[in-house]
Amino acid sequence: MGEIKVSPDYNWFRSTVPLKKIIVDDDDSKIWSLYDAGPRNIRCPLIFLPPVSGTADVFFRQILALTGWGYRVIALQYPVYWDHLEFCDGFRKLLDHLQLDKVHLFGASLGGFLAQKFAEYTHKSPRVQSLILCNAFSDTSIFNQTWTANSFWLMPSFMLKKIVLGNFSSGPVDPMMADAIDFMVDRLESLGQSELASRLTLNCQNSYVEPHKIRDIPVTIMDVFDQSALSTEAKEEMYKLYPNARRAHLKTGGNFPYLCRSAEVNLYVQIHLLQFHGTKYAAIDPSMVSAEELEVQKGNLGISQEEQ
Repeated sequence: MGEIKVSPDYNWFRSTVPLKKIIVDDDDSKIWSLYDAGPRNIRCPLIFLPPVSGTADVFFRQILALTGWGYRVIALQYPVYWDHLEFCDGFRKLLDHLQLDKVHLFGASLGGFLAQKFAEYTHKSPRVQSLILCNAFSDTSIFNQTWTANSFWLMPSFMLKKIVLGNFSSGPVDPMMADAIDFMVDRLESLGQSELASRLTLNCQNSYVEPHKIRDIPVTIMDVFDQSALSTEAKEEMYKLYPNARRAHLKTGGNFPYLCRSAEVNLYVQIHLLQFHGTKYAAIDPSMVSAEELEVQKGNLGISQEEQ
């Protein structure tokens, strides 16, 4: 058990990519933790936002693979924020601090909901170039916890962990998924009471996405066909909300496909980002893109512009 934590890949990641801590709010207890890897000259990187139980390093397999292909990737861990507006304001300040005008966002579960809320929050002065929504939802009422959302801050840590663990797969899973669950349980153990309580509050506080504000943003919806914390209704709602979204379906992967099906997830991420190659919103170093690929991409851009 705990294979991922002792794997050569994870240890290589921890020894080569430094964890940065940044404060952007007046309240100096609000610390963003992040890994920023890949070419610094890229001004529109891909940013990963974790689920309730996740820390920034749950995306280490994406960071290692994508930076190896020339992408700039940032994986985040949130400070303690108690409402969506406060989170969005803090995230905007973080992007300002990092001098990033626009970014691509990959959000997993709660991370996907927050990515949509941020795109909505900044719709008048857009900061989000595109969205990849992995096992994400658009309305917190699906968890039937809106009435308890305001009391999470009172609950002890063990109770909060029990609530989160209740959403983890309990049935038989393959060894890679079992390793992913073990790793996420370990990450969950590293979170303090206020971190967990605030994330659960954001996850369950009564709120929904207003799609008309983010209709023009390219979206890829990534989900799994096997058991996950999301109901079929919640997935269907996402498809309805984004009728033009690309769909990336994984046959299996559970709640954490980025850990146990990383090759597939990384491929879908590349396919999503391909549409921006050769533009100022490319998340990849231009020298890593072949001339043939660029020509095809420019041709595609010409076609889509003509269609519009």
